[in-house]
Amino acid sequence: MPRILDGAAIAAAIKQEVAAEASALAAKGIKPGLAAVLVGNVAASEIYVRSKVQSCADLGLYSDLITPPESITTEEMLALVAQLNARDEIDGILIQLPLPAHVDTKALLDAVSPAKDVDGFHPVNAGRLQAGRPALAPCTPAGIIEILKRSGIPISGQHAVVVGRSDIVGKPAAMLLLHENATVTICHSKTRDLGAITREADILVAAIGRAGFITAEMVKPGAAIIDVGINRITKRAEFDRFFAGDAKREAAFAKRGSTLVGDVDPKAFAVAGAYTPVPGGVGPLTIAMLMSNTVRAAKMRRGL
Repeated sequence: MPRILDGAAIAAAIKQEVAAEASALAAKGIKPGLAAVLVGNVAASEIYVRSKVQSCADLGLYSDLITPPESITTEEMLALVAQLNARDEIDGILIQLPLPAHVDTKALLDAVSPAKDVDGFHPVNAGRLQAGRPALAPCTPAGIIEILKRSGIPISGQHAVVVGRSDIVGKPAAMLLLHENATVTICHSKTRDLGAITREADILVAAIGRAGFITAEMVKPGAAIIDVGINRITKRAEFDRFFAGDAKREAAFAKRGSTLVGDVDPKAFAVAGAYTPVPGGVGPLTIAMLMSNTVRAAKMRRGL
């Protein structure tokens, strides 16, 4: 039987460590601070950001939730970011994406001080990560490494295949795996004979944003699968394709009219040695690593 890698339990352990670090900093008169900027009224983003703010409160971090109207301009947002860069009690700046179409997202992310870039999106942090220098790494890729390490899955010397080349997940995940001495292959939608490459993976990271894209035939027996995808399914035909015969999922689908599936077809997990479920796998690590990055930024800014 493949082992389920419990992201929620690992995230809880990391949050406990963050709380202990925050308490130690508080004894020195330092309270790490996170500013979360949420533009407009997007229900899913509101829930997600408020959970981050609640995590700050739970772990002893300071947080400031800033909610500009959807009509805000790029220039006004740049001025807001400049103010946050200048505030000494703010160690981390989080700009919740997506932003309204009229706002220049790239300009805003580039305007965040690299020292406060707790999402790890700034080109300076991307360059430091590539060079193997101290940097704030993107939260989801950093969480992937934590899942592997804390689950006792070897990385050094293993062949890791990352399917997906986004700046937010695919590329930094590949770089972090490389720094852990894995041999890394990056694949994407244009890769020829993708299945032949994924079948060589000891560690397979699926981050391509397509529901059930990785099938059982594409997985090496005994591989560790890290499924980063979160895709909402609302059509009956899609549900039957992935979850036919799953009574528990069936009941939830009938009640809500939707369910979640990752970038890996659930039938592929039977081939694996270990895997992260969706939900409950990589997702919980993202907030935990954001909290960890905020404390790390507070320490780095003060030379601790």
